[in-house]
Amino acid sequence: MSDHDNDADDSLRWERVATQSGPDLILFKTRFDEMRNPRNQRVMRRLVLESVDWVNMVARTTDGRLVMVEQFRFGIGNTTIETPGGMVDSGEDSLAAAQRELLEETGFGGGAWSYLGSVEPNPAIHPHLCHHWLAEGVHRVAEPRPGQGEAIAVHVMSESAMRDAIDSGRLRHALALSALARVYTLWPARPAASE
Repeated sequence: MSDHDNDADDSLRWERVATQSGPDLILFKTRFDEMRNPRNQRVMRRLVLESVDWVNMVARTTDGRLVMVEQFRFGIGNTTIETPGGMVDSGEDSLAAAQRELLEETGFGGGAWSYLGSVEPNPAIHPHLCHHWLAEGVHRVAEPRPGQGEAIAVHVMSESAMRDAIDSGRLRHALALSALARVYTLWPARPAASE
């Protein structure tokens, strides 16, 4: 349950009347819930993709450059520029996971770490969180050790290069942008619409 449950409008809450496990999809376990619509009482089958929590981090070197990764994403069939990130292992807290993932994916470590908060990646189908971390003053401490299912290029880039990647569409991963937006003003404020 999320932190805002106490503020929720109970007239919108769907009742779960049954649940059934579905296939294991490696990164996700599927679950099918039979949910009663509070508006019309119809019971409908809904898919939930269960996962452990995720982490991603904005990692800046001692000279203020960003440690970013480039990798192939199967959903879009192309490579993207992103902040480093990954999954929280069983028994691990999000800080330990963020530090481990940064080291594994990029070889960078050290620095001062601060929590930037969390987001729900897609609450329509996911029950877990993605935790954002800021790492200031990281430096290369080892060779990257990506997992068996990863092929990653490490990029150390300036803030202007990061902004260019956003403008060109090479960096548009929603979770990476969410973390970066907690450190940088990525888009100019728009004036309120006149009434």
